[in-house]
Amino acid sequence: MLISLLSRVITLSTPLMIGSIAEVYAERSGMMVTAIEGIFLIGAWGGFVGYYLSGQALYGILIAMICGLIIAAIYALITINLRQHQVVTGTALNILVAGLCAFLQRVFFGIPTTPLTVEPLQKIRIPVLGSIPGIGDILFKQNMITYFSYLLIIVAIYVFYNTSFGLTVRSTGENPEAVDVAGINVSKVRYTVVLTAGLLGGISGAFYSIGYLGMFTDNIIGGRGWIAFAICFLGNWKPSGAVVGSLVFGFAEALGIYFQTLGTNAFFPTELFIALPYLLTIILTVARRSFNTPAKLGIPYVKEG
Repeated sequence: MLISLLSRVITLSTPLMIGSIAEVYAERSGMMVTAIEGIFLIGAWGGFVGYYLSGQALYGILIAMICGLIIAAIYALITINLRQHQVVTGTALNILVAGLCAFLQRVFFGIPTTPLTVEPLQKIRIPVLGSIPGIGDILFKQNMITYFSYLLIIVAIYVFYNTSFGLTVRSTGENPEAVDVAGINVSKVRYTVVLTAGLLGGISGAFYSIGYLGMFTDNIIGGRGWIAFAICFLGNWKPSGAVVGSLVFGFAEALGIYFQTLGTNAFFPTELFIALPYLLTIILTVARRSFNTPAKLGIPYVKEG
């Protein structure tokens, strides 16, 4: 039972981990990608449609990435080039995507009499590692997106602290003027991280539709994009903090599902367990007393002269 619970924790933390790591990079460059909820949602829709129509999961993931990239590009254009308010722009795009996905779903499939489904990504046991008692079933019997998240963690932490690009991203969020003086295009840096966040957010959204549930609904994301957004600052804008935060929220969601299966509704309402991750977000946010916020977070950069 414990192994099953911990395995589900890893599964449910996967999209939060991918999305929050991408958000860390974006925010350390000064860009608050508040369109993350919409990017997750359109990624879920694009992933499902691509998989359903082609019969190939990889095509679904590719379409999800493209959809996420498009929304991120629109967000970047409005906030970087036109220098509009990042929170307002992201909120508007989230509302737009919610309506757009519902509309496109109706255009593509009409009103089906039965829910449209696909076979969720199968779990793959890694040879040798998957045979380790306990750990093998928890970490090395997951789907391809979860394995991708393992690789992403290693690469993201290494690049963040050990490469010139990581230094540039961190400097752009603290002192973009100095970055500009050094001959580095601030807008290009911010475009790079925002578009990357769109690609990764699309994968995160696709996880819910084709990696976990095998279907798409209008409320499939249910605020989890905002949870990934919250994990970014609760983790103090560090990739390692995003990993830990994602595991905590994954545990909360897995625990909620576990208690629901026990049939404890007579003592506690089922809705309470569903709300656990969101209650945890509020509690942790209120409990934090200090944040190492990037100095230029959310502030458009205007080149002098």
